[in-house]
Amino acid sequence: MDLSNLKPPKGAKHSKKRVGRGQGSGNGKTAGRGHKGAQSRAGYSSKRGFEGGQMPLHRRIPKRGFHNPFRVEYEVVNIDTLVERFEAGAVITPDVLVAAGLVTGNSPIKVLARGDVSKALTVKVHRFSGKAAEKITAAGGQAEALA
Repeated sequence: MDLSNLKPPKGAKHSKKRVGRGQGSGNGKTAGRGHKGAQSRAGYSSKRGFEGGQMPLHRRIPKRGFHNPFRVEYEVVNIDTLVERFEAGAVITPDVLVAAGLVTGNSPIKVLARGDVSKALTVKVHRFSGKAAEKITAAGGQAEALA
């Protein structure tokens, strides 16, 4: 057996149904489209989510809560991760964090306070939790918030 002998299994391929080719074909006259109405016309296309006049699913289900379109999603990094990944005196910026694989770089970055700081680190990211900034400065480092 080689590539020149490959064939689809029997019954997998069949010619498309030719509609509107006379009464003898069984699909003449209205060509399987029924009588009148939008779907019988050429150029008909239904709206996304249209269910034939039945109340569409997105309108049937109950709506709850509020979605804030202006919410800012931060990528979070914890202090203990920074301490184990970087040397003392290192300057940590968003570019450095992306290069280290700690964040993807698509969103602003926030540093959280899990863990203890044993090294002096200069951290320049978009946001800090209150405790995280305290811990970094207490260990002799700097916590600078970017605009």
